Amino acid sequence: MTSFSYAANPVRVVFGSLDTLGAEAGRLGLGRVLLIGSPRHGDRAAAALGSRLAARFEDAAMHTPVDVTERALKVAAEHDVDGVVAIGGGSATGLAKAIALHTGLPQLIVPTTYAGSELTSVLGQTADGRKTTQRAAKVRPEAVLYDVELTLTLPVSVSAASGLNALAHAVEATYAPDATPMTDLFAAEAKRVIMSALPRVAANPSDVDARTDLLRGAWLAGTCLDAATMGLHHQLCHHLGGKFGLPHAETHAVLLPYVMAHQGLDDAAEVFDLAASLPIPHSLAELGLTEADIEGEPDLLRQALHGTRPATRPSLKALTKQVVDSFAGAPDRVRVLLSELVETLHGYAIRTDLTQAEWEYAIGFLTRAGHITTETRQEFILLSDTLGLSSVVDVLTNSRTPDTTPSAVLGPFYVDGPPETPQGTDLAAGLPGTPLPVDIRVVDTDDEPVAAAVVDVWQSNEDGFYDVQLPEVDGPVLRARFRTDADGRLRFRTIVPSAYPIPADGPVGQMLDVVGRHPYRAPHVHFMIAKPGYRTLITQLFVAGGEYLDSDTVFGVKDGLIVDFTGGLDFTFRISGSSA
Repeated sequence: MTSFSYAANPVRVVFGSLDTLGAEAGRLGLGRVLLIGSPRHGDRAAAALGSRLAARFEDAAMHTPVDVTERALKVAAEHDVDGVVAIGGGSATGLAKAIALHTGLPQLIVPTTYAGSELTSVLGQTADGRKTTQRAAKVRPEAVLYDVELTLTLPVSVSAASGLNALAHAVEATYAPDATPMTDLFAAEAKRVIMSALPRVAANPSDVDARTDLLRGAWLAGTCLDAATMGLHHQLCHHLGGKFGLPHAETHAVLLPYVMAHQGLDDAAEVFDLAASLPIPHSLAELGLTEADIEGEPDLLRQALHGTRPATRPSLKALTKQVVDSFAGAPDRVRVLLSELVETLHGYAIRTDLTQAEWEYAIGFLTRAGHITTETRQEFILLSDTLGLSSVVDVLTNSRTPDTTPSAVLGPFYVDGPPETPQGTDLAAGLPGTPLPVDIRVVDTDDEPVAAAVVDVWQSNEDGFYDVQLPEVDGPVLRARFRTDADGRLRFRTIVPSAYPIPADGPVGQMLDVVGRHPYRAPHVHFMIAKPGYRTLITQLFVAGGEYLDSDTVFGVKDGLIVDFTGGLDFTFRISGSSA
């Protein structure tokens, strides 16, 4: 069975009357409220808040521009507010969230459209024509008050675009990589209710039952949006909206059937026909875009530009299931690992709308990594290290107890079976560098010495090279295997390590160049400590004050491993029994 996790949305949801706004604010302990919203509904909200109202802000804008947020924050500070109430559509809600992001103030949202963002921890903001999205628990409102009467005068065109925007939230949850049985239920019910209510609202805008259904569907869809990862549809809408200033809901409404068809969803044509029956824009061209604007963008936008019926393709969700089902006869752990890998890879390709050319480049990248890998150069380990995956696996595998010395990544330069060396040996063997006497102890979690523990040590030379990188070096240098004495003690001599770059002349180095990252590791010495009956410790000790401690390219530095090397290295390693 595919694993999943689900956390219930903590927002208090009330379907009732705006007249209870003051009481709901009181439940949150709000005594000095900043009210966000236009006079159309804001005046009535102000009356309902009464003496709790401290200030008003009426200039919320689409896509939450950061300069508008800055002005609203000044008003909030000047009036010493203790909470935010927003009434209106997604613009009002977005501004309230942006204020909460900077201040941590509680929010009470009163939606007058079907945006759904009031249920989520998602915030989109725009600066310099670019819209970025983030998730943060502090931007999720504490309470939402729905009053269907506030939607009765909403124009049909706005209602239709907003309703399709809500539908998009539910649709994306159906193919999200982190969908769960609960989000599937919410999404299915939201889709059913919204698609039933929209034609009824269009036919009779005063139909209270239809408006109530649409509002309920928007609530369920917003809950889906909060619980599942946003995918291609939202990425495209946010990209186009921020870049060209397109209307938010209308952009969602236009793109939805095209993205659904692109994702292989069976009901894409039904949604296209529904949208075509509503009084809203039906193409990106109607929103002001041209062929030049979408040059280099995904092909589905070309269909959306002209509003033609979207071309469908086979269901990708069904394809993923078919592959996962093929592992049914595998051993349990193998089945889990392969199933999760396929679902993750397929989900990545779908969410990013991976192109054939991008896929071929990735295959070529891995092929080049394989060709450059040898017994002394592990490009795949470098790739894992620089993506942080090695550190993730390290934490999952080795961080079992706070009583032991922190672990660290193995790295690409470990050589199995180094020569066993007597204590007191000078590992530098005459190499230049600052002399470093080493005196370490190995103890268990009760501080009892661990005798006869095998300790492998390896490090780079003064120029940042390991012996396996130097073809002129004959035999191991700055690399050895020791055994602790009866007191768990080990003494040897070496040189102070220096910061060094990982090999950057291959695919991994090219990747770092492209993303603007340096290839350097903070200075360190590797240790591997093993003894039967104890959990093997793989770790590194880093030079306090050394370079790149805060930007180590393999994300391997941990505070507990930063040590003062001045005058020598004196450190106690604490290891645990294998059953710990």
